[in-house]
Amino acid sequence: MVKSGKLLRSLIRAGTRTAKLFADATAANTKAANKAARAAAKPKPTPKPKRTTTQQPRAKPHPAPLRTPGVFPAMPSATEPPAVAPGKWLTSYLPNAAGQRMSYWLYLPNNLSERAASKGLPLLVMLHGCQQTATQFAQGSRMNLWAEKLGYAVLYPQQPVSAHPHRCWKWYDRATQEGGGDVATILAMIHKVSTLHAIDRSRIYAAGISAGAGMANILALNNPHLFAAVGLHSGPVFGAGHNPLGALSVMKNGALGMRADLAAHEILKRHPGFPGMPAILFQGDSDNVVRSVNQLQLVRQSMLLNHLSGPAKTTRKRHYTLHDFFDGRKLLLRVAQVDKLEHAWSGGDPAFAFNDRAGPNASKMMLEFFGRHRRA
Repeated sequence: MVKSGKLLRSLIRAGTRTAKLFADATAANTKAANKAARAAAKPKPTPKPKRTTTQQPRAKPHPAPLRTPGVFPAMPSATEPPAVAPGKWLTSYLPNAAGQRMSYWLYLPNNLSERAASKGLPLLVMLHGCQQTATQFAQGSRMNLWAEKLGYAVLYPQQPVSAHPHRCWKWYDRATQEGGGDVATILAMIHKVSTLHAIDRSRIYAAGISAGAGMANILALNNPHLFAAVGLHSGPVFGAGHNPLGALSVMKNGALGMRADLAAHEILKRHPGFPGMPAILFQGDSDNVVRSVNQLQLVRQSMLLNHLSGPAKTTRKRHYTLHDFFDGRKLLLRVAQVDKLEHAWSGGDPAFAFNDRAGPNASKMMLEFFGRHRRA
């Protein structure tokens, strides 16, 4: 694991190249991105939301979304329909702060553990990345299949194109980072499904990829007594950016100077008695969209928020390396660095963009990590 002194020196050396990044990204991808936005705005890829009902049919497989050449790797097309988990697949919506209709989907497994039968199901909130729908994220990550095996309910909010043309969560927005923006709407969804269904409120978790990981982190850090742990895949560092142009710089260079540490201290100041936030972090070492410096800074933030010190226990596995940080015997931070992985969900279904079949299986590992943690 990179020591803090070396990490900080590397962060300080990471100077800002925001204007150049923005110009290059715009020139290379504007035409393709606009095409992707128009396709995403069409109603076909996403089923029309309906009120939640136990009679709601399972989600049907979705075609892979359009890809932006030069930004995301091309994915192979499906050769067979993706597997569909056998539980209930429900859908509904709530209005967001702007009065726009924000849809969500909920997976309820048939498999109930003895604890779930008596105290309710653990709930995972899964947030998609840019250029994804909630159902594409569910199918690409294969999370429902693992939720069925391990007994989790999974909630998938979906950012509407009326809020962002590429369905990006606004993780870089300062007000959102402080708990505003879409945070209240997602919290209302959690409250609604927890009221309508048997959910164990001591076992609620947040996870996501890319912009969804940034939003999941914001949810958890601003509501530490609601969320028991967080899972971030290819996510940006928390508390930096503050506008779309700054977000591009964060994705490439991380937070500048001491901003990553300051953001963690701001959370501790806003939440006296912060109970800590167990975290599992995935990052591909070949990710050129959200670069690895972001994971290094997320590690630093998590160590501060969980009062961790000392070296990690490092384990080399096939295709990846794990760095585990403990408080006594309790695992509070798990860091997975995946060989040759680009900007894609590790162990996902490559029939869907932003997923890579090669291991480790991020969905399985996240659920197993979450199973170690609950709020009192």
